[in-house]
Formats: sequence, structure tokens, C-alpha cells
Amino acid sequence: MMKSWRVLSLLILAGFWVQSPMSNPTTMAASAQNSAATPEDSPAQNSAPASSSATGHEAASAPSTERLQGPVQPVPFSHKQHAGTLKMPCEYCHTPSRSGETLTIPRATFCMQCHQTIATDNPGVQKLAAFAKSDATIPWVRIYELPSFVSFSHKVHLQHGATCQECHGQVAERVQVYKETDISMAGCVNCHRAKLASTDCTTCHMLEQ
Repeated sequence: MMKSWRVLSLLILAGFWVQSPMSNPTTMAASAQNSAATPEDSPAQNSAPASSSATGHEAASAPSTERLQGPVQPVPFSHKQHAGTLKMPCEYCHTPSRSGETLTIPRATFCMQCHQTIATDNPGVQKLAAFAKSDATIPWVRIYELPSFVSFSHKVHLQHGATCQECHGQVAERVQVYKETDISMAGCVNCHRAKLASTDCTTCHMLEQ
């Protein structure tokens, strides 16, 4: 009698096990797959996108929030666009003076020769057009400026093979120009020595006789 009850009990337990979802291989595989994928409302799932979203936002906003070196000019001008992308030579805009000793900074009317039809909806170009309309001088912020007691000839330096980049830096790669080379007395003397140029005081300074 006891054996019959034991057999009957085993059969009942076996029946429950067969009907259990976890005993079905297909159900067990699906359950394992679901457990491997984190539920949407779980802390792990919610925290991961938040972190990646913040990183993505920072990466996307980095170019627009990056602080450019150098002073902000009254009219934004990209040397990278003009001298870099468009390959415009420096002397196209910075034409030599009559003596050739200095190079000029173009007036707004000169710039508008191109920008009458190019990028006319650009806010910077519109500011440029306003300066040109009144024939006003654009108050550019100077980047390089020598003391009044220093004599510097662009003509002489260019004739001896000096390049604009040696004194002004890689402006063709700059969206906003900044002072990136040393034009102090020490910097100029070091350059003269390297090029075997004169380092006599009268070369750059007009001393009283």
C-alpha cells in the first residue's frame, strides 16, 4: 500500500514538473534571453543611455562652445575659409603700400566686391555691408603691433625670402587669428641669427646720431 502511494506521489510530481514553464526547453530559452536583456525600466538600462546621451551632447556641443583664441573682431573673418579653403594668397587682400614697406588692411568696400553676391545672408557679411555702405573703417583689433621705435620693412623681408607664416603663424588654418609667434626683440634677433641676417642695432632701430 505504501509503495502504491509513493508511486502515485511521484507520478503527480512528474505531472507538475512537465506542466511547469521552466521545464519546457523553449520556454527556458526565451526566459534566459529575456533575463539577459535588461528591462527598460531597470536602473542599469536607464543609467546607460543617460551617460551616453550626456557624452553625445558634450561632443556635439564642443565645436560650438569651444572658445577660440584671440580677440573677437567686429566682423568675423575666417582666414581658414579664405586663405585655406579658397586658397586666396595673402597679398590679394593685404596689398603692399606704395613704398612696399607696409601691407594694407582692406576696407569693407574692397571686401564687398566679392560679397555683393557671395554669402549675402550671412550675418557677418551683412555687418560688412553696413560698414561699406557708410564707407566706415572697420575697427579691427590688432594682433601684431610693433613699438614706434622699431623699424620693420615687409618689402625687405619678402625680398629676402621670408614668408608671412614665419611672423604671423599658420593663419590659413585659423578661424580666428591670434598671436602665435614671438615678435619680441629676442624672437627677432634669434630669427636673424638663424638666417645669418644682421643683428646690428641700426638694422631695426633708428638711433639718433
